[in-house]
Amino acid sequence: MKELSRLVGEMEYDGLIAGLNPAAVVGGGTLAALTAEAEYERGTVLAKSTKNGQLYILGSTAAEGDTLTPDCILCDDTKIGATAQTTAVYLAGCFNSSKLITAEGYTLTEADKDKLRERGIFLKAVAD
Repeated sequence: MKELSRLVGEMEYDGLIAGLNPAAVVGGGTLAALTAEAEYERGTVLAKSTKNGQLYILGSTAAEGDTLTPDCILCDDTKIGATAQTTAVYLAGCFNSSKLITAEGYTLTEADKDKLRERGIFLKAVAD
């Protein structure tokens, strides 16, 4: 006989998702390869390349002739190395703007927020 009252797992609220409307939509995206291995944390804002369609951390410098447009948010902590890899990303939803991560030294601009909104990603200020 199984115990239906035993603890199966635990979850800690990290504050990334700030509302139920619009609903969070998860899909796949391809993270571009890096020269040195790194770990992107959950909540990292990713920008899509117009050249190859791969995703880069927002605030990265685009290659010559390329444009990086804010596109989605990383669902889970992900290690990325010398090869591109597919990972889960949020394509839409309502997110806490203070929990989002960008490249070091980069600040999310109003233009970035507008591009994310066009894709169904809404940002909301939430008191911690």
